[in-house]
Amino acid sequence: MIRRLVLTVLVLLVPAISLAKDGRPVHLSVLNGWTQEDGKVMAAIRLDLEEGWKTYWRAPGEGGIPPTLDLRRSRNLQGFAIEWPAPDVFEISGLRSIGYSDSVVFPLDLVPFDPARDVTLRGEIDLGVCKDICLPVTLRINGKLPVRQRGPNPEIAAALAARPIAGDKARLRKVTCTLTPADGGMILTADITMPSAGDPEIAVIESDDPDHWLTATENSRTGDTLTSTSFLASISGQTLMLDRSGLRFTVLGSDYAVDIQGCSGG
Repeated sequence: MIRRLVLTVLVLLVPAISLAKDGRPVHLSVLNGWTQEDGKVMAAIRLDLEEGWKTYWRAPGEGGIPPTLDLRRSRNLQGFAIEWPAPDVFEISGLRSIGYSDSVVFPLDLVPFDPARDVTLRGEIDLGVCKDICLPVTLRINGKLPVRQRGPNPEIAAALAARPIAGDKARLRKVTCTLTPADGGMILTADITMPSAGDPEIAVIESDDPDHWLTATENSRTGDTLTSTSFLASISGQTLMLDRSGLRFTVLGSDYAVDIQGCSGG
């Protein structure tokens, strides 16, 4: 199922800047991949950014917008999942943002209706890009993926290898969440007990509830515990209900990133 997110884009009024000849700061290409043993097709979208431009991760930080992918016009495509390489943390106009510069490859795990037939990708991707200004951009997607390809694509394989590692591989011991009432919402404090992923180190907290809004975290480490604090509120103004198993924590360190699902009560 495709879910579109609507967010506010921060546009800064600055003098005109130079772009590529086609007037776009980012360019898209479809990468052919391979057919997996279960019949799924691995492919990818590659984004190449003009010098100095950046785009965003699925949780973009303050003031950014995440990429949203619409492939409903594709042929022989039942469903898909985006695989996200570990992003970088950077600052734009004094705000902490999370995303990519230069180029990024987003692997796509595609589920065809008929594994014996080719898949044709047709659709578009909406994303935000920033340099001295921030712009919303829509790029069209059109590519045919032969179903019988077997050899791995090195670019896609490298992007898959760049994903955050699982908690057990990072020697994660536990994640404990504490909620404290606050004006308009709750203060969520997560104690993530694991060795450092490399200084500087932050945690990004996401919720699977679309009604939840979480601010950027404040982070500190004491020994083997990274403490991350965020403000949690309801977008609709309804009473806050939190399923701790639906929280997702991504620890971004200078050495590696870690993907963690859920936490226990404090």
